[in-house]
Amino acid sequence: MVIRKDVSARMSRVVEHNGTVYLAGIVSDDKTADIKVQAARVLEIAEKKLAMADVTKHDILRVEIFVKDIASDFTGFNEIWDEWVSKENPPARACIEGNMATATTLVEIIVTAAKS
Repeated sequence: MVIRKDVSARMSRVVEHNGTVYLAGIVSDDKTADIKVQAARVLEIAEKKLAMADVTKHDILRVEIFVKDIASDFTGFNEIWDEWVSKENPPARACIEGNMATATTLVEIIVTAAKS
């Protein structure tokens, strides 16, 4: 059975299937901010989306991180990430530079989590 939440005509923002939770790409709703503020906001939104599926950041299996400029944004993102990520259950992750949908988007993440 597939469960879809936060559904629009374009996508489902949260999908559950077979004990796995998939979050659609998450960007900050404040695109005027620097990388640290956008990173914190993205992680805050991710926690709310995970809660919709009754999981937490401790259940995350994998995170794909896209930053606009790896040279200038990687360190700032990691400062926020390192404070936020589960120390007991850190997920697998990748972080790459990506061409963003808007000029002011500095980071986007995709999350996959396990539901026990």
